[in-house]
Amino acid sequence: MKAIKNFFEKTRPHVQKGAKYHWLHSVHDGFFTLFFVQKNTSKSGVHIHDYTDLKRTMGIVVLALVPALLFGIYNTGYQHFKSIGEIASTGFFEMFLYGLLKVLPILIVSYVVGLGIEFAFAQVRGHDINEGFLVSGFLIPMVLPVETPLWMVAVATAFAVVFGKEVFGGTGMNIFNPALLARAFLFFAYPAYMTGDFVWISDLANNAKVVDGFSGATPLSAMAAASTEPNIDAAREIISGVPDLWTLFVGLLPGSIGETSKIAILIGAVILLVTGIASWRIMLSALVGGVVMTLVFNAVGANVYMEVSPLQQIMMGSFLFGIVFMATDPVSGTQTNRGKLIYGFLIGLFIILIRVFNPAYPEGTMLAILLMNSFAPLIDYFVVEGHIKKRQKRIARINLQK
Repeated sequence: MKAIKNFFEKTRPHVQKGAKYHWLHSVHDGFFTLFFVQKNTSKSGVHIHDYTDLKRTMGIVVLALVPALLFGIYNTGYQHFKSIGEIASTGFFEMFLYGLLKVLPILIVSYVVGLGIEFAFAQVRGHDINEGFLVSGFLIPMVLPVETPLWMVAVATAFAVVFGKEVFGGTGMNIFNPALLARAFLFFAYPAYMTGDFVWISDLANNAKVVDGFSGATPLSAMAAASTEPNIDAAREIISGVPDLWTLFVGLLPGSIGETSKIAILIGAVILLVTGIASWRIMLSALVGGVVMTLVFNAVGANVYMEVSPLQQIMMGSFLFGIVFMATDPVSGTQTNRGKLIYGFLIGLFIILIRVFNPAYPEGTMLAILLMNSFAPLIDYFVVEGHIKKRQKRIARINLQK
């Protein structure tokens, strides 16, 4: 590390204002702060400097995402070899290596394109490079099917960075979660590549060795198919094929790269909560909102999808992944404590609502969070206004007593 620090110290004068390579100042500073803390000191006033800066905070979030990524890599290989009937003869490391070769290029493309655009904007604007994409670049691959073409990953990442962040001013100014914007862009621009059984299993569509009767359908797509089936017996037969709760919890089933394992997601949630990075209010209220909406549907019971239990709804799809890693985004979410409770509750409620009432798009997590991102400032506004009015009434009461 000392050699790296000496290199940066030696090259620093050459990228300062007025120097030959001044236009590389933002890039030089960005890489330096990746390894070391800045030497910034306060010029005036009283300030308290914390050892935790934005880059370290983003690093903790990435650390929390690692268990889900590692499981997603293994699950990619597992689903592939299961689809061709070679699961019994294939070892753990062979499955993991296969998944790594499929997932790693998506991760690399996400970071190269996203960081390249952020570096370019920082240079043009003369700003320091923001660290927010450390997390966004990690999240984008995890919410995509493993068969997403790399050129689509690049286009979606560029869209998310340019139109989801930079047009608003960069990290800390964006209204919507960039990773979800990338997922939404791909879903609406290239729906054929984002839906259907074949997208969830690597090489499933073109593999002649696929075992007869094997399905790459996700549990949510099966539920959606059952909800549109007019024959109730046929619908219940479709539902019976949905994995049990333990399988849903472990996550060895088709789905986006990072969303399937609830164990890995809960490990990440613990890391975020213990370190104080994520809000427990949003997570808890989202769970409550999802359970309440499910219980309402259970009471109505108009179709088989409405009969699904709250625990099964929570375990399916990206419900947990969304509320742990997406809804808790401190930039695009609410800031007030009461606002976080309202915000999270409505996210959980809308996820289930969209799932049940829109069979064409069974996974409501993305749309629910993006919708509430747009309402987050309004929720905070009314919460703050409510506090102001309450205090004004209290002051008026005190003055009357005098």
